[in-house]
Amino acid sequence: MSTDPIRDKKQLRELAGYWLKQRNFRNYALIVLGVYTALRIGDLLRITWDDVYDFEAGEFRSHFTIIERKTGKQKRIALNKKAIHALHLCFASRRDKFVFSNNRKHSAPISRIQAWRIIKAAAVAVKAPGCIACHSLRKTFGYFAWKSGVLPVMLMDIYNHSSFEITRRYLGIAQEDRDEVYLGMALI
Repeated sequence: MSTDPIRDKKQLRELAGYWLKQRNFRNYALIVLGVYTALRIGDLLRITWDDVYDFEAGEFRSHFTIIERKTGKQKRIALNKKAIHALHLCFASRRDKFVFSNNRKHSAPISRIQAWRIIKAAAVAVKAPGCIACHSLRKTFGYFAWKSGVLPVMLMDIYNHSSFEITRRYLGIAQEDRDEVYLGMALI
């Protein structure tokens, strides 16, 4: 079964807010960074504090670089204010080198299964429609970027997709999106 993007901004805020209200800043940051970096979950979980925080300067970095596991390509990602805020919240309780550290093992990130459980628990709690899982965060980034006018070719580049067809499927374009185009045209 394919995962869906979250198509409603209010629902997206509720999804992230679910963990924020419980003061579970790691889980909150997982959702926020998952959306704002558009990384695959395996790459997201490998982010270390050294990647995102300059310990000498005592501040969060504006960008970080990662080598994507799937493509082997280097990717430089800008961290926006919301992503930095989420990282800041969980920085004080950091346990080891990984941002999304596993509470049971020293110096290891949480597993992909645990990440799925975190996202699924929040999706169920806020009654998010569709199949919401780890990849939904990556797809949500593309969906809202596309809705705000970002060209699909830019999304193809961000995602490192080899074809537009793959990117088109990621966007999760639904009938209501098509209806908006039809009904929003004012040409004559």
